[in-house]
Order: sequence, then C-alpha cells, then structure tokens
Amino acid sequence: MSRDENYYGKHGTPQKYDPTFKGPIYDRGCTDIICCILLFLAIIGYVIVGVVAWTHGDPRKVIYPTNSRGQFCGQQGTPNENKPFLFYFNIMKCASPLVLLEFQCPTTQICVTKCPDRYLTYLKAQSSGTVSKSDLQYYKDFCVPEFTNLKKPMPEVLRDGDCPAMITPSTPLARRCFPAFSVKKGVIMVGNKTTFDDGVNHQRNVSELLEGAKKANVVLEARQLAMKIFEDYTVSWYWIIIGLVIAMVASLIFVILLRFLAGIMVWVMIVMVILVLGYGIFHCYMEYSKLKGEAGSDVSLMDLGFQTDLRVYLHLKQTWLAFMIILCILEVVIILLLIFLRKRILIAIALIKEASRAIGHIMTSLLFPLCTFFLLCLCIAYWASTAVFLSTSNEAVYKVFNETPCAFAGQTCKPETFNTTNITKQCPDARCLFAFYGGETAYHKYLIFLQFYNVFMFFWLANFVIALGQVTLAGAFASYYWAFKKPDDIPAFPLFSSFGRALRYHTGSLAFGSLILAIVQVIRVILEYLDHRLKVAENKFAKFLLSCLKCCFWCLEKCLKFLTRNAYIMVAIYGTNFCTSARNAFFLLMRNIIRVAVLDKVTDFLLFLGKLLIVGSVGILAFFFFTQRIKLVQDSAPPLNYYWVPILTVIVGSYLIAHGFFSVYGMCVDTLFLCFCEDLERNDGSPERPYYMSPALSEILLKGSLESSKSADSQG
Repeated sequence: MSRDENYYGKHGTPQKYDPTFKGPIYDRGCTDIICCILLFLAIIGYVIVGVVAWTHGDPRKVIYPTNSRGQFCGQQGTPNENKPFLFYFNIMKCASPLVLLEFQCPTTQICVTKCPDRYLTYLKAQSSGTVSKSDLQYYKDFCVPEFTNLKKPMPEVLRDGDCPAMITPSTPLARRCFPAFSVKKGVIMVGNKTTFDDGVNHQRNVSELLEGAKKANVVLEARQLAMKIFEDYTVSWYWIIIGLVIAMVASLIFVILLRFLAGIMVWVMIVMVILVLGYGIFHCYMEYSKLKGEAGSDVSLMDLGFQTDLRVYLHLKQTWLAFMIILCILEVVIILLLIFLRKRILIAIALIKEASRAIGHIMTSLLFPLCTFFLLCLCIAYWASTAVFLSTSNEAVYKVFNETPCAFAGQTCKPETFNTTNITKQCPDARCLFAFYGGETAYHKYLIFLQFYNVFMFFWLANFVIALGQVTLAGAFASYYWAFKKPDDIPAFPLFSSFGRALRYHTGSLAFGSLILAIVQVIRVILEYLDHRLKVAENKFAKFLLSCLKCCFWCLEKCLKFLTRNAYIMVAIYGTNFCTSARNAFFLLMRNIIRVAVLDKVTDFLLFLGKLLIVGSVGILAFFFFTQRIKLVQDSAPPLNYYWVPILTVIVGSYLIAHGFFSVYGMCVDTLFLCFCEDLERNDGSPERPYYMSPALSEILLKGSLESSKSADSQG
C-alpha cells in the first residue's frame, strides 16, 4: 500500500468517485484565451501577407522565359506574344563560370518566333546578291527588335549588339533555342558539320557550342524534369483519381467490415499483409533471377548515380536485391512481433470491437475526416499560392556583363540610360543585361522573413485543423463511453455537439497545442535546410552536431504529438485548459503505463497493418497498370515519361486516405482507453459504483491488464 501511495504521489492523484459525472462536461468556459487572440491576430497578418504577395507577385516569371530586357517570351497581350522562344546571341559565352554564379548567360537574349534552322553569319547574309537579301531578311528575325537599318555596316552592327555574329541550327528545349546536336559514329555534329564560322572569320569546333549549351542548361534541367512530371500528370490524372477512389472504397469497406467482423477482419488483415509482403519478396526474386547474365545489370547503384528516369534502376540486379532484403526484414519483423504479441493481440481486438460499436452508433464520425481533409487542402493551397507569389514578387535587376576584365562588371545598371554612361567608354564590349529578379526596397529585403512567416503559419494552421478533428472525435466517443445504457443514454448528435464545444470554448487550447508543434516543426525545417547547405562542407563535427539535433527534435516532435493528442482528449471531456489537460493526461497514462504498452500500442500496430494492407494492395495494382502488365487494360494505360510519378502519387494518396479513415479508429481507441483508465479509478465494479465499460470489454481488459501487472511484478 505504501508503494502504491508513493507511486500515485509521483504521478498525481487518482480520480475519485463522482456520482454526478456522466461524461463530457457541458457547463464549461473558454480556455487559453490569450492563445486564441494570438491565433486571430496571426491569421489577420497571414491574410495581409497573402494580399501583399498577390499584389506584387507574378507567377509568369516561373512559367515563361525572360529576355535581356526582362520581358516574357510568348506572353499574351505583350509585343512578344508570337515569339515564344528565347534565342542566345552567342551561346558559347554561356560556358563562362558567371552562369553558375548568377544563373545568367552573359550574352544578349531575345524572344523569337522560331529557332534558326541553318548555319549563317551576318557577314554572309549582308553580302551582295538576290539570294543573300532573303538571307538578310531571315537573319533579321534574330536581331534586336529595334534593328531596321539593313544597310548599317557590319562592324557597327556587331559593336552595338544589334545582331548576333552567327546563327546555328537549333531546336527548342524548355522554350530556349539550343544547338541541334547529333552524334554520328561517335562524332558530335550540328547540322551535319563539326566546325562552323563564328562570324568573325574564325573556324570553331561544335564542342564549344556543346559546352555553352551545357552551362546554359544548368538551370533548365530541374525545370525540364518538372515539365515532364507535369506532362505525366496531365495524361494520367483521371487514372490517379480512379486509384484514389479505389483506395477510398477499400478503406470504407474495410472499416465497415471491422464494425461487424472485428475479430475476423483483424486476423484476415494480418494474414493478407504477410501474403502481400511475401508476394513482393517472390516478385523481387523473380526479377533478380531474370536479370542474371544480362549485359549492364551488374552495374552498382553507386556507380550509376542519380537518374531522373527511374526505369533505369529496374534493369539492375542490385535494385531488386535491395528491395528483396528490405521486404524480407519487414516480413520477419512483423512475424516476430505477431508471435510475441499473440496474447496481447486478443486484448487489442477486444478494444477494436468496442471501438467498432462506438463508431457504429456514431456513423457520421467516418465522414468527419473529409472535413479535416478539406480544411487541410485549403491550408496547403493558401500556403503554396502565397509562396509562389512571394517568390515571384521581385523586380527585374539588370547588371553589367563583360567578356574582358572590367571594373564595372557585376554592378547594377539601367538599360534605358546605359549607353549614355561612362561604362561603355571604359568597357566598350560591356552590356546591360537582365540578370535576375530581386530588389533593393524594404519589401524585397524582408521577403525571406515573409516566406518564413508563411511556412510557420502553414504548420500552425495545419496542426490546428488536425487538433480540431481530434478534439471533435474525442468528445463524441467519450459521450459514447460514459453513456451507462448504450445507446439510449448517448446524447443526440454527439459529433456536432463536440465540434461546437471545441470551437466555442477551446479554440485557444487548440491554438496553444498546435503552436508548440509548429515551433518544433519549423526548427526541424531549419535544421534540414542547414543540413542541405552543409553537405558540401568538410566540417565533420558540425555535421555530427546537426545530425544529433535533427534526431533530438524528431523525438521531441513525436513525444509532443503523443502528449497533445491525449491532452485534447482531456480537453474534450473536462473542458480544462491545455496545460492542465496535458498534465492530467500524462499522469493518468503514467499511472497505467503497463496498460499503455499492452493495449494502446498493440492496437496502433494492428491499425498500421490495416493501412499497410490497403496501400500495398492499391500500390501493386497501380504498378501493374501503369507498367502495362495487365493485358485486359494494357491499351488504356497512358504513355508516360516516368511511370513512377502516378504510382507514387497513388501510393501516397492511398496512405493519406487510409490514414484518414483509420485515424477515426485510432482516435476512438485512444479515447476509449483513457476513459477506461478513468473508469477504473472512479469505479470499482460494485452495484453502487458500476463500471461504464461494456461487460465483454471489462472481462477481457481487466483480465488482460491484471495478467500484465502480475507479469511486471514478477519480473521486478
């Protein structure tokens, strides 16, 4: 007895019997008002940031290429409406290291109707003859728009930068004109030539064009990848939606079957997960065996490096071996857990059955995740649009570019007055070209802080929406548990009543809990950013320290999520503020720590297997469909650049959908578990103080927890 008193003294005082307590308290007041006010002010500030961003931002800067004057190519309603392509006067200058430093090629860039299709120099185009006149008219399309004097001497034209010295056969890539390279018998050619005239009577090798094109393309590779991914989405979006609908229907059917056949469905789920993983191991082994002896299949993943086309990896034996090892480890871990937790699984099934009864009496709870999902989509959409507009709200910045050393190189300039400045006298070949989008005003200087505020508010609001859903479900399921005669004593519309209480009285508490999580998540984002920046550094101590910090904050976030989740349950039941609820929930769990390990975590494991089953099944179906391995619908599969794009989208979307449905079960189990622990402290099962739990639940839970307590005492 003294040991119990000492134990309870460390972890709070157990709840006392209260004959008036009938579940969630209706006579309650507002909690954490200061945090409610802070959230309201923060949302007002967030709206202001969005309005400012939408006023100054221009997403066209991301979509359309920009010429040397900061004008968009191909933008409707502009002089360049019919000129969708960007042409470089001298792409060989793009081989300069300046491209890597400022992401801008130090040569004049103009918008053109089409890319050049022939070799031609300005000297040849301006030569006498009827044919050359048509060549000059053709050449004029690649000069600056103001150039009209075709009789202007060639040296002056090239000196003033009116026209390029030469043009080469080119093809458009991401709306940019790049030399049309081809390889014949191992020799690089452009237009069936290996050399060309650079327009100043020098023969140059096409390899110089290749080097310039590579550097000019340094910024375009990521954009080109994004464009291909976007193309894949445009041709496969309806199949992706069908896959997500299948996942939603499968999740809904599974949850409904759990309502009536909880015990059978859990065991079916366990067997199916083992079979799905087993098939995955078998498939990986067959693919691995098929690649034996094939040329190139022995290349290691390290030697191959990163490839945007993931199909390349599927032709390597090492890829399938890695998949097979991962699946084998996962299979063994799950089987071992099932063996050691076989008795605990029976107890967890009883808790899932009770959760099924609760959900059966409050069927609207299955649809509530749709409300949470809709609100989260609004948060994501607002954050993404604000981020895009903020990142494109800079002004066009022009800088001095020069081929030879110049004291003014890299300085900002104005194209309108550049030719009248002393810069052109001291550096005759200097050009005032568009460099990037930036700005020197106070608004532009604080853009990084506005982006940080945008990220912070996204985390805060997203966590608030999730917290609102958790409190709403907890209040509804607590109403079910504390109804002595089920379902007669369950209040009318428990879900809507709980939702109203959460918004009316506990917006501040939800804001408090979500604020704590948001701060930790923002710190984790900063640490990830620093880790990305330190990848090229050689300071091993800094990398080690950063890895430790990332691990610590990851653990802290997980602990806080567990604590806030249980705190929200206490808020829903008792109407106390966040700190009081978190403390009471923590002490209640500590007083029942053995039951937490035995019941709650095993139940979470079983629900995780359910998600894994749905995601794995839908993922395998998507893989066979998009790789055209299902003969019945082989012709229906769309042609794709990367078939992993729709497959990963379906897998991630299926997990989110399954998580949404199973989160109702998870929240129900957690709520019933805390209520069960409170019930044990308030009542003793006597006629005067009867338990509120159902007889079937009390029989198996009390028996199972008693056995666990005896086992823990014997080990101690």
